[in-house]
Amino acid sequence: MKKVEAIIRPFKVEELKTALSEIGVHGMTLSEVRGFGRQKGHTEHYRGAEYAVDFVPKVKVEVTCSDDSLQKVVDTILHAAQTGQTGDGKIFVSDLSEVIRIRTGETGEDAL
Repeated sequence: MKKVEAIIRPFKVEELKTALSEIGVHGMTLSEVRGFGRQKGHTEHYRGAEYAVDFVPKVKVEVTCSDDSLQKVVDTILHAAQTGQTGDGKIFVSDLSEVIRIRTGETGEDAL
């Protein structure tokens, strides 16, 4: 089992949600996050004053999947979240040693 975490642009969330549901992903967790990478933030103007925005708003999407469906999930995220510009985000993949559904007590892939 795998956990896929993707840091993406906020306006890409609906497109990603639709794409993931089309491939059979039935659950995901979203968190509003802020951070920076190579782009190192940006500057904005407000009431004639320029100020730096060091941490750019992003969305973190977390999805769990079986080992067999991992590549399909990663490819779907890449396709749905990509704009081709700096700041599109990152995808992180981790191993899950155990998953337990609280309501039923199911474990492993049955809990996904």
